[in-house]
Amino acid sequence: MAWFTRNKPSLNPEEGGRRVRTEGLWLKCEHCGQIIWRKALEDNLQVCPKCEHHYRIDARTRLALLFDGGRFQEFDTKLTSTDPLHFVDSKTYKARLAAVQKSTHLRDAIISAAGNLNGRQVHICALELKFIGGSMGTVVGEVITRAIERSLEHNVPLIIVSASGGARMQEGAVSLMQLAKISAALMRLDEAKVPYISVLTDPTTGGVTASFAMLGDLNIAEPGALIGFAGPRVIEQTIRQKLPDGFQTSEFLLQHGFLDGVVKRAELKAYLAHALDFFLV
Repeated sequence: MAWFTRNKPSLNPEEGGRRVRTEGLWLKCEHCGQIIWRKALEDNLQVCPKCEHHYRIDARTRLALLFDGGRFQEFDTKLTSTDPLHFVDSKTYKARLAAVQKSTHLRDAIISAAGNLNGRQVHICALELKFIGGSMGTVVGEVITRAIERSLEHNVPLIIVSASGGARMQEGAVSLMQLAKISAALMRLDEAKVPYISVLTDPTTGGVTASFAMLGDLNIAEPGALIGFAGPRVIEQTIRQKLPDGFQTSEFLLQHGFLDGVVKRAELKAYLAHALDFFLV
């Protein structure tokens, strides 16, 4: 039966062979279907070079892109959520928190930082979608409120980059209270004439959209981001009508006056710097 088999050349480097690893070097764009070299995607800030589809990026990467030299100082890193409702679904809330803290190396779904953006000192808060869907619980509410208070104290502009499914259901009404808490703090910021810019990324929904994400002096979004309160399916079932194409995308919201601009990721830092120059003339 030897003629059914074929001798293969050796791949052992000691015998003169060479193994070429190709796993993970290419991926298929989830939007246009084109095959992309992963390195080209990384060099393009996680934006498809073919169709410009903006892939999601994590909070720490986002901050590194916006701060000069990727350098920033973090605040409130030791705050952690409690379990006020002793909530249990498929697992306990405490167990869920412990698991996601281990996987993300974060205490909660936000990073609050200060640094320079094009030479100007700013405070930036970035939500982390991988931490229970970027949901807003007591810690997120407290961290954002403290960032607002620091901006007030030092007269430093505030930027919040949202990526969230909304209020955290495991904390019930306590998480919903954060909407009013943050909104009241932002009103004080507005009265002091300290600029606040809101950047909405994919997705920004629920209580986050219903509060600080839409309260900026300037509200801008990345291309193709899902933005809304309830999901499209829920809305269709409620009003019993078919929604228009592209409903709840950043482009649709811009067209209907809910956003001030849609800005590509590569242009975001320059856009923010120009906007702050305008506000602080």
